[in-house]
Amino acid sequence: MTSALLLFKTLWGWTDSLDQACECSQRGGFDGLEVNLDHPCLEALPAAAIRSRLDRSQQHLILEIVTGGDYTPSLQWSPADHLAQLDQDLQRAAGLEPLKINLITGSDSWSDDVQDDFLDALLDRLDAVPVAVMLETHRSRSLFDPWRLPTQLQRFPRLRLTADLSHWCTVSERLMTPELSPVQAMAPRVDHIHARVGHAQGPSVSHPFAPEWAEALEAHRRCWQLFLDQSARLDQPFTITPEFGPDGYMPQLPFSAKPLADVQALNAEMASWLRSSLSMPASDSCSL
Repeated sequence: MTSALLLFKTLWGWTDSLDQACECSQRGGFDGLEVNLDHPCLEALPAAAIRSRLDRSQQHLILEIVTGGDYTPSLQWSPADHLAQLDQDLQRAAGLEPLKINLITGSDSWSDDVQDDFLDALLDRLDAVPVAVMLETHRSRSLFDPWRLPTQLQRFPRLRLTADLSHWCTVSERLMTPELSPVQAMAPRVDHIHARVGHAQGPSVSHPFAPEWAEALEAHRRCWQLFLDQSARLDQPFTITPEFGPDGYMPQLPFSAKPLADVQALNAEMASWLRSSLSMPASDSCSL
């Protein structure tokens, strides 16, 4: 089976219904939705109804599972607590038949030994999951540190990744570029990308196509193209979710707290730009 590239609409910050999300995604030319398993637009619907709505709209699904109580994990949660929640959430996710699962898990507060034991136990569980599960390079989590990742990848050859380089920009206070060792090491393991543009002092620029952010945009584009070029999975499509969002990521005007840009419009614009700015490897018959 030949790999293809699919673009997903994020429901981060989405306040309307699943029906409206599917319609908006279709109009925007997206191939599917990426949504947190606990998103309000899903909670009142049985799995069969969710699946039926997605199928009618011809929308694929990427589910996001977050352990630890929230996107920044509670320091009170032990590795066993994270794994127990994951077990429950994987069972819930199965009925929705996602194309992939994006997993935000672990804690940056754990020692290296604890991290290793946790990842071993985690990967044993993921081996039994019938769909691809990727760990996100999310700050405050087990894969928060770009400089440790090459060693982690050597130690855990089963580890597959969602690349969100914007988090690493913030952690390391520098742009990620294809020449850096973590980016080189991760490239063959990346199955999914969160396409948000970060910078040396934060996880989100105000607008990726403003001229003042041209260097940051190009650095991210070069890394994303490297991940596409080195994609080793021919049994599933490569996926990208433009992921500009709220919650302190989008800069705001003082006093009014008005966002500097509309994140829904940004993500649609980013999807269009990705289609024209990235290319699948030459050996692939599919293209953007």
